Amino acid sequence: MLSRREFLKLCMQTTAGITLAGLLRPNILSALAQGEITRPPVIWLELGSCTGESISLDNTQDPDLKQLLLEMVEMRYHWLFNATFGEPALDIIEKTAREDEGKFILVVEGSVVTREEGRYNIIGARNNRLITGIETLKELAPKAKYVVAVGACAAFGGPGAAYPNPSHAVGVQDVVKRKVINVPGCPSHTEWIIGTLAHLVMYGEPELNNYNCPTLFFGKTIHELCHRRVHFENGNFASYPGEEGCFYKIGCKGPVTYADCPTRQWNNHVNWPIEAGIPCIGCASPHFPDGMMPYFEHLPDIYLPGGKKRVEKIGATLGGLSALGITTHALGSVISGRMGKNLIKGTQLKEPSPGEKVKPQEIIINKLDKINQETKEEFDQEVILNKLEEIITEQK
Repeated sequence: MLSRREFLKLCMQTTAGITLAGLLRPNILSALAQGEITRPPVIWLELGSCTGESISLDNTQDPDLKQLLLEMVEMRYHWLFNATFGEPALDIIEKTAREDEGKFILVVEGSVVTREEGRYNIIGARNNRLITGIETLKELAPKAKYVVAVGACAAFGGPGAAYPNPSHAVGVQDVVKRKVINVPGCPSHTEWIIGTLAHLVMYGEPELNNYNCPTLFFGKTIHELCHRRVHFENGNFASYPGEEGCFYKIGCKGPVTYADCPTRQWNNHVNWPIEAGIPCIGCASPHFPDGMMPYFEHLPDIYLPGGKKRVEKIGATLGGLSALGITTHALGSVISGRMGKNLIKGTQLKEPSPGEKVKPQEIIINKLDKINQETKEEFDQEVILNKLEEIITEQK
């Protein structure tokens, strides 16, 4: 069987010519044939959803992906793909939860509707009694081996919980009292879903970031991976969609959104929003959509030595510090890290969660910011460089 390291490398090697499923399928089939892994039962529960994740999965043109999903797991229940409906389908859910407790994977699509005890989201009926989504979720989650929330709505509430949120929708992790593995996106990329399930089958729980998203897909910001980042470095900014240059000024949320869209791409690896000429709207962010609005308004200013300067204005200063481990995208780290996770209009600044890993670049920028707050002195570039060098030395 593939080592976990080899698996992670494969997940990052997908190109237009070779898909993730095409790379993984022979290895998973071999592991299954040799008895190194078994096919776990899966219950795919759809709650307050537009069915976007399932449609995205069904619309893939990659035959290996669909085949892999069927070969890798036992899909016991999926509202969209069921061969039966009504009470017989509910019987399958109950039987799986009873006979395979602690073995099945619960995949949840859609936000959890909580208003009126969930009566605005009905998944079925038994003995003339309506069964709500939230009721079913609470019954199944404690019995599942893993709970996976796919899509922005299931992971963090997403559009289903957007203002004014008449259904009082929330993410899965706000309802169940256990760890939930989040695979966000609107919709979630099919390879993020399949890759996460494959890791669970072969190795168990993947490494997760502070929002419980797998780092193999959500480990870097879109800004870090973006092919237009060179324009950011050079201070070349577009003034409207489709224009050459970095889209930061016209609202790109790439600096605060963790996802590998630039390298994985969409529509069967054909394209992705920024390459198509439109800014990223941050659909994989925990704060999507309210915290990402307005979509075409740039991210807020940051306070740094020399007064209040926008990110692009100080890029040249930080760009000269690569030898010290600081590059221009450190500013992206400030925005996307502890200090800036919620510095977008419509959100609230939060403190780091317990055990949160704060990037060294962010610590450095935060210290610079603190120095600037404590003094009214205007720093020139030489002083900034000296201050940075002092702080970096402290971090080593």
